[in-house]
Amino acid sequence: MEKGYLLGIDIGTYESKGVITDLSGNVLCTQVHPHTLSIPRQGWAEHDPEKDWWGDFCFITRNLLKETGIDPKQIISVGCSAIGSDCLPVDKDCNQLRMAILYGVDTRNMNEITELEEKFGKDKIFERGGMELATQMVGPKILWVKKNEPEVYKKAYKFVTATTYLVARLTGEYVIDHMTGSFFMPMYDYKKGAWSEEMSEGIVEVDRLPELRWSDEIAGHVTRTAAEQTGLAEGTPVVVGAVDAVSESVSVGVVKPRQMMIMYGSTIIMLEVMDKYMTERTLWGQPYAFKGTYGMIGGMATSGALTRWFRDKISQDLVAAEQNGGPNAYGELVKEAESIPAGSEGLVVLPYFSGERTPLNDPRARGTYFGLTLAHTRAHLYKATLEGISFSVRHNLDVMKGVGAQLDEVIAVGGGTKNKVWLQAVSDICGVPQRIPAVITGASYGDAFIAGLGAGVFSSCNDIEKWVKYNGSIKPDPEKYDLYNKYYQIYLELYKRNKDLMHDLFNLSNH
Repeated sequence: MEKGYLLGIDIGTYESKGVITDLSGNVLCTQVHPHTLSIPRQGWAEHDPEKDWWGDFCFITRNLLKETGIDPKQIISVGCSAIGSDCLPVDKDCNQLRMAILYGVDTRNMNEITELEEKFGKDKIFERGGMELATQMVGPKILWVKKNEPEVYKKAYKFVTATTYLVARLTGEYVIDHMTGSFFMPMYDYKKGAWSEEMSEGIVEVDRLPELRWSDEIAGHVTRTAAEQTGLAEGTPVVVGAVDAVSESVSVGVVKPRQMMIMYGSTIIMLEVMDKYMTERTLWGQPYAFKGTYGMIGGMATSGALTRWFRDKISQDLVAAEQNGGPNAYGELVKEAESIPAGSEGLVVLPYFSGERTPLNDPRARGTYFGLTLAHTRAHLYKATLEGISFSVRHNLDVMKGVGAQLDEVIAVGGGTKNKVWLQAVSDICGVPQRIPAVITGASYGDAFIAGLGAGVFSSCNDIEKWVKYNGSIKPDPEKYDLYNKYYQIYLELYKRNKDLMHDLFNLSNH
């Protein structure tokens, strides 16, 4: 094949990232563009799609082409990924009809979950979809729009996620990958790999949902209008794309059964590729990116978002110093935490600051700092925060092991891999080594590879092995593992004993 390049762009919770690579996986240029997460009221989380999704895409694409000087006609294919199970109603011209309701961090659909469980029955929902309803699921979000914003619901031509929206803006085609589609519970039938008319009744007609495809299939080609806005060449192929966690896992070579990734982002995602569907009520068993592959997945509600909260709310002096030319605030917090012993001298954190997704699936759970004394410092609080997130990782991995996951080694990826204290805490608490890729560009790098796979540049998803190199590993400390075991039991008991009180507080705060 003649010389060409691949473009990948990922839309995240707080920022978007794009990359251009050559066909050997060398990164020629990256671009990052921040955006805001809107919290209009407690339990809600929204993006502005025109500004945060399409605006970021156009800005990044134009700057990548400008910085590299690459002729747009040399871009062989484009791949997109995004945050995943969000809900956006659009009209026939793909104009947004409201702000996008984000993934499980937005918990406004709790009443709709109860309503659907009463209508269909929890067992039937699980039997058809392979998962239980949770705030992560799009079906209850659509039902929320139908009940609370009937005029928006009536005008909606399609209900889409961020990846579908980007591809539709680029090509005019409304498509969705099977993994993202499986989050449209209870409407996705995992055994048939299709929308279920029966389980969509009372929520939305299935023709108002995107067409189900595989991530590496060509969805369409860049239209003249999209070319004018993005700087891409008209006719450039665009693949269906994926949820960010899938593209992130592809980016580090996790494509074969029994390979596992931990993604350290605004939330932590744990994903193991499987060769068959594995279902567990407290986790997500789903199709993977490519036909014939599946995923066993756990996902937290807050992780990197919690470290961001800690930086912005508890460490404003460090933020101010950084803004005045001082050292990175995150880096300074890590330095402070390095001197704190395992267990943070009797401090345990429940990181449920936006409720919790798997394995609790409890949007009413609340964050907790337990064991505080006058001797504790900010460094203790930060170290305990990282440990609390790590306990939640272990909770997920323990459940995953119970249904056949292999945890001899995992591959770590995402912005959180820059935090060695955090990585070490996860390895020590979970008892697993973690390999660190040399390139941690993330989901956009995986998008570029998927784009090339769809365009025929590569013959198999296994060709990603030629792109991936590793830069060391984190190994668990057996003595710390034994100590953390005792703290882990307290961590588990804290939620069990305080669950009802958390729910009472949630109800009080929402009146």
